[in-house]
Amino acid sequence: MVQLDNSKIVILGTGGTIAGTAAQAGDNIGYRAAQVGVDQLIRSVASLSSVLGEGNLVTEQVAQVDSKDMGFAIWRELALRCAHWLADRTVKGIVITHGTDTLEETAWFLQSVLQPGKPVVLTCAMRPATALAPDGPQNILDAVTVALDPLAMGVVAVCAGVVHSARDVQKDHPYRLDAFSSGDAGPLGFVEENAVRWVKFDEKATYLSVDRSFFAIESIVDSMPWPRVEIVMNYAGASGAMVDMLVRDGVQGLVAAGTGNGSLHQDLEAALIRAQMAGVKVVRASRCAKGRVLSHSGDRIADSHGLSPVKARVTLMLALLGLQAASPV
Repeated sequence: MVQLDNSKIVILGTGGTIAGTAAQAGDNIGYRAAQVGVDQLIRSVASLSSVLGEGNLVTEQVAQVDSKDMGFAIWRELALRCAHWLADRTVKGIVITHGTDTLEETAWFLQSVLQPGKPVVLTCAMRPATALAPDGPQNILDAVTVALDPLAMGVVAVCAGVVHSARDVQKDHPYRLDAFSSGDAGPLGFVEENAVRWVKFDEKATYLSVDRSFFAIESIVDSMPWPRVEIVMNYAGASGAMVDMLVRDGVQGLVAAGTGNGSLHQDLEAALIRAQMAGVKVVRASRCAKGRVLSHSGDRIADSHGLSPVKARVTLMLALLGLQAASPV
């Protein structure tokens, strides 16, 4: 653990491509994720001390995982560690190094459970630490810059110099360094030469007291197992067979990734309505990358209030746990 004095920025490592290594320096896809510890990652970040100034830094390895394998146990531990550090009056903000594949889900989970008044900044990389030109060090530097900014609060993601809200961030490219966007909502800001240029604030975000955060954390820690919520997709010729099978298998919630404005094939919709009648909670989102489902009075299945299918799943799980999420489904 690296630790200096004065108010703290805490960096929590969870693995991912940012901590990945490859046998060949020019190999940006044949690497193994989650190989480099967070302390070693931080040592590779030039100019970090100049950004921190007289502030101090704490690093902690919470997990070491390829984020495609992210699971509930790590989410629990990560939320616990965030809650612990957020309660520390000397902590200015938290940075989390994370894999890109499920970053948007972790970000929304943490915002929903913690709703912090301090900044919690997730960052990542599209190239491994051994790349000829790794993007991780700059992303970490930018994330620390955001965590130190006096206007920063809540859970955000920082990648390729862009600041995204937890609600809107989504990975929309499998290879580019600027792999994330905020859809048609647009980013919150940009990091430019160790300074944040804010272009908007997430006015819908709400922030809870530390006591409320600990209540939410205790609730998810005490819940074992978590509610089972699955995602089904609409497409040409979609049937209700998968839904019926999941209901027989004991699923507790279903998110339908509909086409267009959350539209569903008649057979799939019929199966989802049967699931609702059997006591399964069903929510309808859109598989479109931009926009949101616009509901109307004749809808038989509730919409996701603008959440993507994967984020609607997170919110539905928390709702089934009896927790009030940041934007309830």
